[in-house]
Amino acid sequence: MTLFNLSSKLGKKKKKLLGRGNGSGRGTFCTRGGKGQSARTGGNIRPGFEGGQTTMLRRMPKLRGFKNPNHQEYQVVNVVDLNIFDDNTEVNLDTLFAKKLVSKKNKPVKLLGNGALEKTLTITVNKASASAIEAVQAKKGKVILLPAPKFVNKPKGEKVA
Repeated sequence: MTLFNLSSKLGKKKKKLLGRGNGSGRGTFCTRGGKGQSARTGGNIRPGFEGGQTTMLRRMPKLRGFKNPNHQEYQVVNVVDLNIFDDNTEVNLDTLFAKKLVSKKNKPVKLLGNGALEKTLTITVNKASASAIEAVQAKKGKVILLPAPKFVNKPKGEKVA
């Protein structure tokens, strides 16, 4: 069976015959009402027209700029927050999530250098600032950088306010 073989059980809807005399029930004005723009041929009104009033679309405020569809949002962890781990611990996304330093497992993590680190740690993150790497290496730790997953938080048809 193909699409052109399909047919409705109800049959086709009959087309209204207009302007076939007053006896037909659709004579004289032919369902167009009396006079005016809508009674004329070619007298249709474009979508969104509000009778000359400033349209809704033009009354709305303009939102400048654009949303970059490739923008990557990172979860931020500061070096000072890592002091809750024990010495010589391997810190990664799972351990950060377990200690509630990050809220989501599917978003990449960035390490920032605020505060002072007091432990020797091996840290696996997606991004790290230069000052954070220096702070970890000063305590003889190691920072392993992973590639960030692509397009984790792509916008889903955002509405214009």
